[in-house]
Amino acid sequence: MRVLIVGCGYVGLALGTELVKQGHQVLGVRRSAVADAEMKSAGITPLPADLARPEDLAKLPGPFDWIVNTVSSAKGGVEEYRQVYLQGTRNLLYLLSASPPKKFVYTSSPSVYGQNDGSLVQVTSPTEPASETGRVLVETENLLRAAAQQGKFPAVILRVAAIYGPGRGHLFLRFLKNEAEIAGNGERILNMIHRDDLVGVLICALKSGRPGEIYNAVDDEPVAQIHFFRWLSQRLGKPMPPFSSEAGNGARKRGFTSKKVSNRKLKMELGYRFKYPMFRQGYTAEITRLERAGLLDIKLEPR
Repeated sequence: MRVLIVGCGYVGLALGTELVKQGHQVLGVRRSAVADAEMKSAGITPLPADLARPEDLAKLPGPFDWIVNTVSSAKGGVEEYRQVYLQGTRNLLYLLSASPPKKFVYTSSPSVYGQNDGSLVQVTSPTEPASETGRVLVETENLLRAAAQQGKFPAVILRVAAIYGPGRGHLFLRFLKNEAEIAGNGERILNMIHRDDLVGVLICALKSGRPGEIYNAVDDEPVAQIHFFRWLSQRLGKPMPPFSSEAGNGARKRGFTSKKVSNRKLKMELGYRFKYPMFRQGYTAEITRLERAGLLDIKLEPR
């Protein structure tokens, strides 16, 4: 297949590398040329373009068989979300209307679910987020679903949980630096997925995802924040973080929610089998990687 990855960053680069290994021709779009050398070494053809600029997209050397949109918002504000996600998707739909791909996979977020009572949510659960950024994501999803339902565009939507993996994991990295805090009473539910599993899910969605459908890309084990930190504390021999009355930066940006996101539809329809079905397995692999590389710098707080 001739594959275009829009937003070829942390996830897109890993996805492109795997697709190249499988024999596909992969082109990767980024706003800057900062990772061109890394992309080329992986066999990915780098293309500079900004989703918010139709004139940039018009220069892309289509047509493409598969397109994956893994773009992320750099600044994270509402206007940035509108430009990157909503307007960027409108621009792509307009560009590709004359020659749509065989499959288009878009990465959304479980922040579209506004539930904060710890309940189980599935793809059929209401999407009524309190945050403006969450509402932008819902609007973007609706745009793609409408195009798919009209038979004009084969879009598949993945609601991707918090991504961790080599060099990534917001709470984990803050814990290592003694900068982590436990929000409230620590019962807020975290939903995660390892980068390597997300790559596998994206490939499954490209091959088998049904146009117009939504899948939650999340591992098997939602976990309360306090239990996550307790496991890290025991595994690394570090004390627990202090409690804080405020939610973290990411929670404030997307709106405070606490829910258990189900991956049942993903596993049943796409048949994906997780490499790291639980965060303990994924973070054990990352801790081992850091230890072997001599990069695990455990900073103990002074008492």
